[in-house]
Amino acid sequence: MQKRTPNTIRRTGIPRSDTRRRSALVRVILRWYSRQGRSLPWRNIANPYRILISEVMLQQTQVSRVLVKYPEFLQRFPTIKTLAAARQRDVVIAWQGMGYNNRAVRLHQLAMRIVQQHGGKFPQTYEELVTLPGIGRYTANALLSSAFRKNVPIVDINVRRVLSRIFWRMKTNTDMKPEREIWTLADVLVPKVGAYDWNQALMDLGATICTARVPLCNDCPVKTLCRSCNYMKRAPSGKAKQEPSRDGIPNRIYRGRIVETLRTHQQQLRPGVIGKAIHPKYSVKSKAWLESLLAGLEKDGVIVQTPKGTWNERRIGLA
Repeated sequence: MQKRTPNTIRRTGIPRSDTRRRSALVRVILRWYSRQGRSLPWRNIANPYRILISEVMLQQTQVSRVLVKYPEFLQRFPTIKTLAAARQRDVVIAWQGMGYNNRAVRLHQLAMRIVQQHGGKFPQTYEELVTLPGIGRYTANALLSSAFRKNVPIVDINVRRVLSRIFWRMKTNTDMKPEREIWTLADVLVPKVGAYDWNQALMDLGATICTARVPLCNDCPVKTLCRSCNYMKRAPSGKAKQEPSRDGIPNRIYRGRIVETLRTHQQQLRPGVIGKAIHPKYSVKSKAWLESLLAGLEKDGVIVQTPKGTWNERRIGLA
């Protein structure tokens, strides 16, 4: 972990005289987290395998969907040894509904490496963790913080946005500070006591209050300490901007239904067939809505359109 020297603090752009403000920030956010923190099944456990599964699942997937899939996947593969011993095809099939199947492939490769080279036990140093397939700085620190309670920072997009807004004056998300700079700042802020809760609190604050589109500044516990509070476009108290939906169902659910439909049929399907499969009241009036969902999934590399105008799930070579 990077040593916190005066030069390190200066590189973050925060005056050394701001120590009292930083202490207040940590204290207030930890107090808020103790009352408002989300209760999630992968929190406050010391099982690195279960924490790893949650971290991989949460990449590019909403928490609500992971809450459903997480226990199902662990029931099928309860330990890293059962995952390593499984066929890659079975792992990807168990991943159905999550999308981005390459995550399941990398996870399987990682499990095999840990079993083959580490006897099924997770390394407990940053240097060893980042040599494993699919493990970068974020995942390595997430494991060190969550499973082994090391005093290291965790920086995801939520933390990067929260710290950029608090310590620098931001009007839009394009003003976010570079990731490298936020990692340096985050390391300075990690408290000696309660580091795990601090990391979880920052992520929760970004996911529920300091949201990307319209932050709930009026409900924020650190609004008086935030340098962007009076410059951001924000929502009224308790009224976050709603996720795009149809008939009360979020579009991300329909996106998942599209992938499931293509996977189940295992053949090229026309848009109209897909529309009727994912929504019982689908009609030509909903064509533009469906096309936008299909285009989004194609852009994400999840599905592909054929020259005939039909659609397929994008396949990854399965063992």
